[in-house]
Amino acid sequence: MNREDYIAVFDSGVGGVSVLKELMKLMPRERFYYFGDSINAPYGLKSTEEVRALTICAAEKLFSLGCKALVVACNTATAAAIDSLRRRWPERIIVGIEPAIKLACDRHPGGTIGLMATNVTLREQKLAELIRRCRQDCEILILPSPGVVELVEAGKSDSAEAVALMQQELGPYQGALDAIVLGCTHYPFMKQAIRQVIGAEVELLDGSCGTARETLRRLKDADLCANGYGELIIENSSPDSSMVQLAYNLLNDSVTAQS
Repeated sequence: MNREDYIAVFDSGVGGVSVLKELMKLMPRERFYYFGDSINAPYGLKSTEEVRALTICAAEKLFSLGCKALVVACNTATAAAIDSLRRRWPERIIVGIEPAIKLACDRHPGGTIGLMATNVTLREQKLAELIRRCRQDCEILILPSPGVVELVEAGKSDSAEAVALMQQELGPYQGALDAIVLGCTHYPFMKQAIRQVIGAEVELLDGSCGTARETLRRLKDADLCANGYGELIIENSSPDSSMVQLAYNLLNDSVTAQS
């Protein structure tokens, strides 16, 4: 591995762009290779075993390209596969993302926290244990959120359809929450729709910034930080080329998509 090798960023589709944005902001001199598996999305409706197999397959592809680190920018894939990835590649830098529940509880002690997450993420034991510990300080309400990933993957995160879905899922909690933890990397792209329903006073939190900081820490510890000019390649498993363009649009970057 070399300092100028790519940092691989993996997601089940375009949602991980929310993490990629924070990584690029924190490490502008790094080269990033983003791979979205939209052809198999949404991961949140699959079994844990299916998600684990898809994630390992993607990691094999990305490491075969010579990437120096892997960021699993997908809460569902992290929940299902991060331990397996670390056992399979113990010498590699592998960073996963987790819901920012502890951060929410630290900021709102004694408050009421809503956790939006996919089915796979919600059924993992590690998350259940984190929720159990945090419930000693806050009330945590589980808010399963089907349909969000599909809207973001379709480029409809700012649509009337998105607002209607959030009204259906979050409307009953208006005035009842201090914060919402966005437990899927697709969800930050729904912030506008979420705020229209839940209000501006509810804090929205996700794990993107913490994941970026942890990635930088691991690279520094391994003396693998780049000192270049930055680069970005985005690839998607879908044969529909518009998925790559959607990722660039979500990133709000002026970089021209590369094939």
